Amino acid sequence: MRNSMKLLVPVSLLALAACSQESDNYAGNAEATDAVAEEAGVAVTAETATPGGELAAVPARPDTPVTLPKMAYVFDYGFRLAGQAIAPLQQQHADMCEAQGPYACRIVSLSRTGEEADEIRGELQLAVASDKARGFGALLSAAAEAADAEAFRANIQGEDLSKSIVDTEARLRSRIALRDRLMEILETRRGKVEGLVEAERQVAAVNEEIDRARSWLAEQQGRVAFSRMTLSYESATPGGSFLKPVESALGSLGSIFGTLAAILIVLGSLALPVLAGVLGVRVLRQRMTPAMEA
Repeated sequence: MRNSMKLLVPVSLLALAACSQESDNYAGNAEATDAVAEEAGVAVTAETATPGGELAAVPARPDTPVTLPKMAYVFDYGFRLAGQAIAPLQQQHADMCEAQGPYACRIVSLSRTGEEADEIRGELQLAVASDKARGFGALLSAAAEAADAEAFRANIQGEDLSKSIVDTEARLRSRIALRDRLMEILETRRGKVEGLVEAERQVAAVNEEIDRARSWLAEQQGRVAFSRMTLSYESATPGGSFLKPVESALGSLGSIFGTLAAILIVLGSLALPVLAGVLGVRVLRQRMTPAMEA
């Protein structure tokens, strides 16, 4: 009995030491876990950590990424000013575009018609980076206002090309996958000759579809990246809107008189041969009548 008690005492001491060591290990592990959780951005409290259990805290879900629509914008501005001031303003707007650089603004077309001061019209088409288009349009309008131009039109229209672009990309991927499978068949030369010939034809057709899809996708992406901007210039008529109806009426009268003159010319060209024939018949009758009486 005494021997057993002697053995029991060391065993109890060893058990207590093991428990103490396990408690120390748990405390160290808990401190390490807390440090890792703090680095991960998770707040650990007395409620979230339990002895012998896992952390109850869950990191916050990251924000869901939002896909912005792919918009293609069209800007349309109209200015009315004196005829002799149209060319300088149009050239100033073109210079402002070129000053932005080719990656921000490009001149698509520039045209001007009319010789008289009250009949001059001009148009300037630009391709402007979409993120700068609205601000650049404000600068163009300010320059036109400084040149005593009247802004009579300002329109902004947008078209959402998101679905079209996604569909085109999906079709492009499917066509490329099909081409790769057909090319694998041709490279391995497995199958009948007729099948290989048909595979070559399908590869050519699929390549054409891929080229068309890539071109269409590039065109759509270009419309999204660069907005189309049209600037129209019209000469201001002296007297304002009072003389415009009068000029329109005079122009209508001239058109009516011209139409009547054309009709008379056509009728005259048809009537002259008829009159000449009638006169010829009368002359012949007058000459033949005395001969017949004699």
